[in-house]
Amino acid sequence: MTDGTWHSIEIPDFPAVTVGIIVFFLGAFLTRRVAFLKNYNIPEPVAGGLAAALITWVAFSGFGVEITFNLDTRDELLVVFFTTIGLNARFADLIAGGRMLGILLLITIAFIVTQNCIGLLGTFAFDLPAPLAVLLGSAALIGGHGTAIAWGPTVQEMTGFAAASEIGIAAATLGLVCAALIGGPIAKLLIDRHGLEARASSGPIVGLPYQSDNKEAGAVNHISLMRSILAIYIAIIVGYAVNEAIVSAGFKLPLFVSCLLVAIVMSNTVPLIFPNLPWPARTRALAVISDYSLSVFLAMSLMSMQLWTLAGLGGPLLGVLALQVVGTSLFIVFLFFRIMGGNYTAAVLSSGFAGFTLGATPTAIANMSSVTKRYGPAPLAFIILPMVSAFFVDLANAIIIRFFVTL
Repeated sequence: MTDGTWHSIEIPDFPAVTVGIIVFFLGAFLTRRVAFLKNYNIPEPVAGGLAAALITWVAFSGFGVEITFNLDTRDELLVVFFTTIGLNARFADLIAGGRMLGILLLITIAFIVTQNCIGLLGTFAFDLPAPLAVLLGSAALIGGHGTAIAWGPTVQEMTGFAAASEIGIAAATLGLVCAALIGGPIAKLLIDRHGLEARASSGPIVGLPYQSDNKEAGAVNHISLMRSILAIYIAIIVGYAVNEAIVSAGFKLPLFVSCLLVAIVMSNTVPLIFPNLPWPARTRALAVISDYSLSVFLAMSLMSMQLWTLAGLGGPLLGVLALQVVGTSLFIVFLFFRIMGGNYTAAVLSSGFAGFTLGATPTAIANMSSVTKRYGPAPLAFIILPMVSAFFVDLANAIIIRFFVTL
């Protein structure tokens, strides 16, 4: 960029998905060659996505070229992924995990308050308006980009702080990066320290092992893949109709949550009504589709980050985010893990808790998937965490945010 101008290039939807797949394989290459990434369970799409984001940063800073991506298919992949999670769910597991789900919800609400207290401490330390605490806390981190964008103008109007919205978006972006990087190491620490092992599972959920035997029962073929895709598509069609009805009734619910719930109901009723009908729950074919949709979704999410937007926000933002990362890590290792049972499932949930409290639900699932690929399955973790992080938390977060902005 020698003349002070820059040019924008938007990658259309189909090529963007193709780039996302390439980015995933870049991440797979990196995690196999870089010992740290492999040993500390950094997900392949995270490693590749961050590398791609750095490349686009260089293109912008060095050559004045802003690269953006059409992400329509990425959002569809999120719906597909959570539908596969629902198809793998069993009412027996949900009933068994009911107590854990309740505990997870309560501890998450407590952490929302903690996160905003850390944000408030940061505003005092850097002499910033107190309402900015939520944009350095749960609005940007647990809430993510959408909540940060929603609350940014409100905080800006209350405080007159011109960069309020930018700080919220930047905090959400940095939080996502940190969430993807600390979840795996936290789980490794807990598993190794306590000598934890996975219990046997009746079938793959998500996170297929790195080394698998193609001769094992349930090997993937075109019939098993098509059967799984059909079940996914039917669940999404019904889930979409349910979501439209919920929205018409005046409630707002993410589409992927509706599809998740419909898939749970389907997987626990259809096999009973039609016992001779082959059902894809907990098959390798469904696990392959689940891994594919999550991997490409996360790779596209991270490769599309515009890291250069963070460059001018330095000091206070980085300082408060460092406090948030340290606070989150200590909270998980010394409180969350023990309260959730101190077992292998709690360790996997710990990586997921780091993922969604600093980033987003897909980051949490990717963290847990990377851990289970190496150490073994934890089916209950993949059911209860999305129910809390994507379903119950938004309402509690909105109430707590409203309280903190009035301080």
